Amino acid sequence: MSKPHIVALGGTSRPESSTGRALARCLSIAEEAGARTTLLTGEAINFPHYELCDPVPDARVTHFVDVLRSADALVIGSPGYHGTLSGLVKNALDYVELLRGDERVYFDRMPVGMVATAGGWQAAVSTMSALRTVVHALRGWPTPLGVAINMGAPGDPLDDADPQLRMMVEQMLWFLQR
Repeated sequence: MSKPHIVALGGTSRPESSTGRALARCLSIAEEAGARTTLLTGEAINFPHYELCDPVPDARVTHFVDVLRSADALVIGSPGYHGTLSGLVKNALDYVELLRGDERVYFDRMPVGMVATAGGWQAAVSTMSALRTVVHALRGWPTPLGVAINMGAPGDPLDDADPQLRMMVEQMLWFLQR
């Protein structure tokens, strides 16, 4: 694979959220390694509530699903809201159900890195656990390293997490070369 397509999805509705910045940093690392990248955050994943039986037609959802179909690997990021992933991220992941009839169902055989940000370790780590559970349910292959970032730590927590973010992206790219 010469130029893998790495997609990052998640964050919040705020353009400069810490989760969105962490996802953008992951994509920057992937670009340094020669990957093509797409960031889906904020309005790009702010969809109507998912309805299993009859999803409401929406151009943003169509774009989202098309981007996921073209992805070779994913990074999913969520802020920790009350100890788990945000409703915005979970709702976007529910729309992955639209991939159920594809040749590659959901995230099957796809490496998936995960990033969880929160104002403390407890919410960051429990959010990471919830993300792993969802990725497993969607047949994704979570990277061995997921990155939990305590945004309440002193200094610049994103800078402090950079070595872990790099390692996680390297694990994704290694998996794709197998």
